[in-house]
Order: sequence, then C-alpha cells, then structure tokens
Amino acid sequence: MSATTQAKSGPVWDWAAGHGPVTGALSATTGCLAVATTGAATGMPPGWALAVGAAGAIGHTVTSLRERLAARTIGMRAASWLVGAGWTTWAMTTGPLTWAALGSLATIGVGMGAAARSTLLYEEARELEAIAAHERQIARELSAERRAIAAEWVDRIQRVCNITVRVLAVEMWPTGTGFTIDAELPPGGTTYDKIAQYAAQLSADARLPHGCTAVASQGIDQGRVLIDVTTVNVLAAEVTYPTDYGPLSLHTGIPWGLRTNADEIRAYLREQCALVVGPTGSGKTNMVHTILAGFARATDVLTWVIDLNAGSAGLPWVRPTLDGDGQSTEGMRPGVDWLAASHDEAMLMLDAAVRIAKHRKMAYQDLMSKANTDLLPISDRIPQIMIVIDEGAEILASSDKQARKLAEKILEVIRIARAMGIRTVLTALGATGAVLGNLMIRREAKVRVALTGGETEGMDLGKQFPGSRGLRVDQAPYKGAGFMGTPESPAALFKSWRILPNQIRDIVAATSDRHPQLDATSAKAAGPDYARRWDSARTAWMRDDQPGTQQRETGTAGTGLNLSALREQPPAAESDADALARKFREQIDAQFATAPEPGEGEQPPAAGGLNLSALRGEENAARDAALALLLAAGPEGTGASAIARALADEHGTTRQTVVGWLKTWTDDGTAVRVGTGTKARYVHHRHAPESPAEG
Repeated sequence: MSATTQAKSGPVWDWAAGHGPVTGALSATTGCLAVATTGAATGMPPGWALAVGAAGAIGHTVTSLRERLAARTIGMRAASWLVGAGWTTWAMTTGPLTWAALGSLATIGVGMGAAARSTLLYEEARELEAIAAHERQIARELSAERRAIAAEWVDRIQRVCNITVRVLAVEMWPTGTGFTIDAELPPGGTTYDKIAQYAAQLSADARLPHGCTAVASQGIDQGRVLIDVTTVNVLAAEVTYPTDYGPLSLHTGIPWGLRTNADEIRAYLREQCALVVGPTGSGKTNMVHTILAGFARATDVLTWVIDLNAGSAGLPWVRPTLDGDGQSTEGMRPGVDWLAASHDEAMLMLDAAVRIAKHRKMAYQDLMSKANTDLLPISDRIPQIMIVIDEGAEILASSDKQARKLAEKILEVIRIARAMGIRTVLTALGATGAVLGNLMIRREAKVRVALTGGETEGMDLGKQFPGSRGLRVDQAPYKGAGFMGTPESPAALFKSWRILPNQIRDIVAATSDRHPQLDATSAKAAGPDYARRWDSARTAWMRDDQPGTQQRETGTAGTGLNLSALREQPPAAESDADALARKFREQIDAQFATAPEPGEGEQPPAAGGLNLSALRGEENAARDAALALLLAAGPEGTGASAIARALADEHGTTRQTVVGWLKTWTDDGTAVRVGTGTKARYVHHRHAPESPAEG
C-alpha cells in the first residue's frame, strides 16, 4: 500500500500496491497486536493463533518454491509467520498490552523489516545474474555461429581466390538478410579487388539463392576487406514506397531504394547530377516517380520536369491540383514546380535556368562570402532547382534540329549551374555508347542507376559503372531491380520502391505546404516565363476537356494551345457555347483596337487566324472582373474556386488562372492571404484585418 499526492484532493492511498520491507513488517506486527488483543478480550484459545501461523508458513513455502525463490527467502517468510504466531499465542496468555509484550513486538517488527530488505536485494541480484547468464549463453551460441561462418569463408576464399585471409569480425545484419565479414588481407600487397573479381564464383561456391551476392569492398584500411554476403533475395518481392511522407533535405540525401541488406540508399545531389537508365518494362517510369516523391518531400528543392512524351512523367504530380478530379484543391500546390511537355516550353524552362544561375552568381556574392564557401548555401529560402528530364540522354544523342538546341541548353545548365544550385536528373532507355559518350554527362552524373529488368540488349554495365567488377544483368532479373552507384556508395544491387498512383496524390496533398518558394532574386531573373508557367494558355493541354491535347507536339507554339486544332473546327458544327464565345470575341474586337506587342510590326492577322489581341483583351476583362469579385467579397474574402465558378460562364476562366492572379496580387500587396491549406482565402487589401475598410 502506497500513498500518492493529488493537487486538489490531498493524499490518495493505492491499495493495489504491494508491500515493501517497511510496510510489510508494519502490517505483520499490527495484525499480530490486533489478533492478540481481540483474542485476550474474548477468551479465544491461544492454540488457534499458532495453527494459523503454521498454515501461513506452509502456504508461503509452497508458493515460494513455485516461484523458484532462494532458500533464504523461503526461510525468512516461513520464520516470519511462525514468529508472529508464537508472539500472538504468548501475548494472549500473558496480556498483549504490557511493556514486555509491546517491546518484544517492536523488536520482531524491526527484525522482519531488515530480513525482508536483505532477501529482496538478494533476489534482485539473483535475477540480474540469471539474465546475464542467459545473455552469456546467447553470446556463446552466436559466437559459435560466427566462428563457424568465419571458418567457412576463410576456407572458401582460399579455395576460390587462392588468398588466405584472417577474419576479424562477423556482423549479422539486423534485417536477417545476410552478414558482413571483416577480414585482414595477407602481407605482400594483396588488395581487396583481388577478391572482388571472384564475386560470382564465391556466390556459386556458397550456394547462395538467386539474387544474392558476395560482394567485396574496401575495409577500414588498404589491408582490410569487407565482404557483404546476402542470404535472402530482397530483389524479387515488390516493396511499396514508405507511407512516411515526412520532410527531407537535399543535404541529408534523398532515398531512392533499398540495398540487398534492406538498408536505404540515398542520393546526395547538391553538386552531383544523376543518370537513370532502364529499358521499357524495367520500372524506369516508376523510378522517376520515386525520385519526384523524394524531391516533393524535400523542403529545399524545387522540381522542374521536362517530358516530351505527353508530359507523362510529371502529369500525375500536377493533376491532383486541377479541378478535373472533382475535389477541392483550394490552396494545394502541384508536386512539381514546372512541367514542360513541348520543345518550346522546355526551351523556356532551360533559358530561365541559365538566367537564374548567372544572376545568382552575381547577386549572392555577399552571402557566399559570409558563409566562407564557393557553393551557394541551399535552404528553404534559396532552394535548389532539380530538373528531371525523362529520356534526356536520348535528347543529347539525337540529330534532330530541335533536339540539338535542347541538348545544347541542357549541357549549358549542367556546365555552369553546379555551384548555384541547379542540377539535372537524366533518364535513358539504355546504357550505350551513344548515351554515355558525352564527357559532360560522364563527369557530372556521378549518381547512376541501371534498372535492368533482365534485359541484356543495350545494357553495358561496364560503361555505366566503370571500374566496378562482377556486375551482371542476370543478377537483377526483376522489375524495379538493378544497380545503383554514388560517390559515397559503390555500384551494387538495389531495389526501387513501387509507388502507386494513390500514393502520388497523397504525397502531393501532404507536401503542398512544404514546397519552398523560388527566392525573389531568382524569380526576377527567371522573368515572366516562370511567373506565368501555370497560366491557362500554357497548361490547357493538361486538361482532358481541352482541344489539341494529343497534337501539341506538331509544331505548336510554346503557349500550349493547339491553335491549328481551333481553326480546323468546321463552322457548321459550332455549338451554342462556341457561338457565344465567338460573339464575345467579336465584341472585344469592336471595343478594343488590335495593337501589336511592343517591338512587333503593325501587320494585320492572317485571314482565318485567331485574333490574339481579342484573347488578351478577354483575359484583361476577366482579370478585372476577378479583382472586382475579390473587392466585393469584403472582409470574409473568397477563394480561387469561387472566383473561377463566377467567371466560368462569361469568361471561361479556369481555377488555375485565378490562382496565378491571386498569387500576383498577394506578392504586390493587392490581396492578403488568410489561413492555410484548404481553409485559405484571399481578402482585398482594403478589407484586410490590419487596414480599415472603406465606408
């Protein structure tokens, strides 16, 4: 029984607590005194007290034996019962309230407490000793297993490699999928690669399962070797991308998959570019999504994607923020910061990257001087730009005129932007000389991945991982499996995670508030090409209901709208909505003069062409109407979806366009954003909480 103290009600007794040495002795002596006093007053026969004490001693002896307590503990408990019963019997006959009775009872209580304390300490020591003995037994058994492994592999290395090593340690992997041998090489200048070149023979001699290897690597010094032996094939099973979408940082590495020992392998891309190679069906597209997932989780990375194959690599990271899924996307940002699916849009992106890199070199000289570094300090305030170019290596090797222009710009970005925090991730369909023949790629792309999928054609692992021995395509015949090498980790087998479409949507939603904003200095250098990257005219191809989605690659302008498809629609098939839009454009043409852009000639539009000045006038009218709606919303404010719905019938404005306007107004102080996430709303600065509203 113990007492605890409460702040308001005072001490509370815990009747469920067990007795300690003091409370046990106190309980026993007060019990004896109570029984003796009651028995003497009622004339109870003294023999009953002695009988109860004997029964208690026998019962405690039996339970103590079941608990396997020490003999001294069993004797102390039995003696306590018998001594207490003897005193009670004596006190009932002579009187329990005499000084002799009370003094002897107090002495018995002190003795019981001391004996209980002593036996308690002894039992605790016995328990610790038992645990230690059990651990020593396990250690002996494990040590015996390790000694057996060491002896087996010393003999195997001697038999296969003709090298005599001395094993210093064997570390069993916590995942249970293998072990690492730390061995000392013999004198005479033997190096670890003498064993590494026999990796396949060692694996066969050890009868390892398919997908398991025995790989030798450098030890703690040049006279030591580490041999990683995989005993469980982790490459065959599909491993889903982890559901922990917590924040990452470029400086601590971005996880890209698992090694054969089930450890994560991370890519460190502050200074390095990356090259991912994989034929069709090897899991390369899934690997790209895994890379984009890591970048989306990072707090100091902005991701730009170039995919000339209908933008398929980046679309899943943009679509959740569009209105097409029928769900609220208020305040949600895309998983990528810019997506280009045409040569023209890609050129705009790469030109912006070059301008940013050059401007950062001048604008951040003081910052780098204070940090005493020649590398731009990357953080959430000045994020790194990672440009993921799907099948970018094929662009570099292409002879097409448009592709050559893109290739020149890609190489310029790689060449000049390392220190200023702009790096690339290129993918390719094969590890061939045409892909790896560029010296810039070989020198800068030190993070390399080869997803083989069992495909041997066009997969020259020797070219992609020069200097690495024992790598064979047939070691990774599974989808998503292959080899990965970084400057920090030599090329070895790894398994890419399987990322599902619903996970992409979840990651976009979970990381929306985590994406950094491009720093103002870089945004200024990027110019309007970057600021208007999400305008409806340049993102119309992303929506299913937009004409010309599949044909934008046939010479369309960088706006993303397929104007030829608009012109090809026959007038006879014009719908009511199209007729209304046509009449509206005619009204705009009648009201506003058609003027060329500054610097352009005063030439009239071609016959049958689209009146671009009318479209600009329509957009300005829609923008003014949106600003009026924002002002009319008052202190309660409004959101992009509400404004887009109000303008849809008259102007056909999409929500993404409204989002761009609201961002511009927020940046220049016209509007104030209140709240975050799906609760975000925008209030005109006249009605903002810190400014008095107009009367």
